[in-house]
Amino acid sequence: MKLPPVLVRCQGVLFDMDGVLISSLGSVERSWAAWAKLRGMEPEAALRVAHGRRAIDTLARLRPDLDIETELKVIEDLEAADNEGVTVLPGVLELLAVLPRERWTVVTSATERLARVRLAAGGIPAPELLVTGNHVTRGKPDPEPFLAGAALLGVRPDACVVFEDSSSGVQAGRAAGCTVIATTYSHPVRVLEAAHYLVRDLRDVRAQVVEDAVVLQVNVLER
Repeated sequence: MKLPPVLVRCQGVLFDMDGVLISSLGSVERSWAAWAKLRGMEPEAALRVAHGRRAIDTLARLRPDLDIETELKVIEDLEAADNEGVTVLPGVLELLAVLPRERWTVVTSATERLARVRLAAGGIPAPELLVTGNHVTRGKPDPEPFLAGAALLGVRPDACVVFEDSSSGVQAGRAAGCTVIATTYSHPVRVLEAAHYLVRDLRDVRAQVVEDAVVLQVNVLER
């Protein structure tokens, strides 16, 4: 059930990529399953921890005995080569068309190479500068990625809106002091409780530029 729309005024918008801007779930799961099999692991064990985290953090949790940089290159190659089914999600292009280019960027756990490959596959105009797993020392749920995103836009974190779809991403956005809007595209509502607002996808968000601010009209879901 939907509630009355809410208006959120901000200076900058920080988008997670997978599950918010694009759907690449099939690629992610196929790639991590393939990596797990190469390393003699059950694919389900890898998939349980891979979503919403940097690959380097997932690898450190799964196989700390292996050379992480070597394994990162293996999984990056697997994911970059698999763009089958990568598509832009509903409402994304319409929202981005309204937002001034200097007011938004992407904050993703993917590597920069993989992020640009997937954004291109989804037909999304990638920002010149974005925050990826390569650019931070601590990934989500640590706030560092979104603090870096706010700094990239030259905006205070508390003047930014974060769009996320995972528990770790929602936690990171809240810890950074941002307003967090979670899409329910890929994860159940029960793991997104830390978000300020919930939406189905970006079709539930409209934007307009008012003076020096971006005003978002958000058709929120009832929790």
